[in-house]
Amino acid sequence: MIDSAEEDSIHSTQHEHVSDLVPAGTSRTVLRWVAVVVLVYLLVCAVGLIGAGFKQATGDEAKEMFAFATNPFAGLVVGTVATAMIQSSSTVSSIIVGLVAGGLPVSVAVPMVMGANIGTSLTNTIVSLGHVRERKEFARAFSAATIHDFFNLISVVIFLPLEIAFGLLERIGKSLADLFVVGDASIAGLDFFKACTAPVVGAGKLLVKGLGEGGGGVILILVGVILIFMTIHYVGKLLKRLMVGRAREIIHWAIGKGPISGILSGTLVTVLVQSSSTTTSLMVPLAGSGVFNLRQIYPFTLGANIGTCITALLAATAVEGNASAALQIAFIHLAYNVLGVIVIYGIPWLRFTPVLAAQWMGRTAAKNKWYALVYIQGVFFVIPGLCLAISAFL
Repeated sequence: MIDSAEEDSIHSTQHEHVSDLVPAGTSRTVLRWVAVVVLVYLLVCAVGLIGAGFKQATGDEAKEMFAFATNPFAGLVVGTVATAMIQSSSTVSSIIVGLVAGGLPVSVAVPMVMGANIGTSLTNTIVSLGHVRERKEFARAFSAATIHDFFNLISVVIFLPLEIAFGLLERIGKSLADLFVVGDASIAGLDFFKACTAPVVGAGKLLVKGLGEGGGGVILILVGVILIFMTIHYVGKLLKRLMVGRAREIIHWAIGKGPISGILSGTLVTVLVQSSSTTTSLMVPLAGSGVFNLRQIYPFTLGANIGTCITALLAATAVEGNASAALQIAFIHLAYNVLGVIVIYGIPWLRFTPVLAAQWMGRTAAKNKWYALVYIQGVFFVIPGLCLAISAFL
């Protein structure tokens, strides 16, 4: 007979052997990655639902519904304020992709994408307020936060007039989309994604069939938007747990090794954590404590702008409706951010303008803390609101 003490010892030994075969935390990590895959699938389905719902609700009248945003400045404000309130350019850009798939004109969506870049930088600006008690530290932290703002504002000043005059980004986006979209408007080589999401989108359309074209379409849009909010929120949380430690390692390894290394690492980290707000917010305390200076983190911030485009590109691979236009707006987002880095950082006299502006803003805010609050309210809410009001009379 085996007494209880010996039995406990045997079970303990067996448990140790199992632990040797399966490292601690491995099963939890695997489950988290499975959850990420499921959530990404739901994200793509959500974009498909928005596209299907918008097309069903508006028919051929999508342009008329967004007549207020045909003024590019109004579109810019919509993108800025929506992203500032939601604090996720990935969410806003995914919604825009779905709307374009449902009939929203690409020309109307381009300024919205530009505005999303501006709005997403609110998070790291708020994070910098955590350093407000120590003057020098706050000056460094607020400068590190606002460098993202100034870069994105300069990008808009350069590219919005070019877009209005020549349709530059729209042309580039169409050329890139044409490389992937074949004659029947399906995405070449990526029909697998559409086939996978078709059952969910089809089921959604079937469930709202009795509500009529308009009502059913609105319900599909609302469900899609809510699903995007939920999936991006939880994907972000899971990826932070899985990747933020590695992201910090990449940051410490790459920053200070040159601008190319900084841009590439900023892009990679943002792809890993699926949030440019998280990426740039990681930099604020490092800059505030003096670990890195502003010129060292500047290229990393530029890379974060590029990395955040991956969500919209992924979402565009499985939309129902105008797949070509959906992929076009996703490529426009990518082209806009890449060209911004090339032009602003590539021109010597323009390269460090965001740095100098951010340093001035940091010093000013450190002298009088109220300037920081006025800056946040002004850039992200008051000025956009005034622009929207003025655009109504143009």
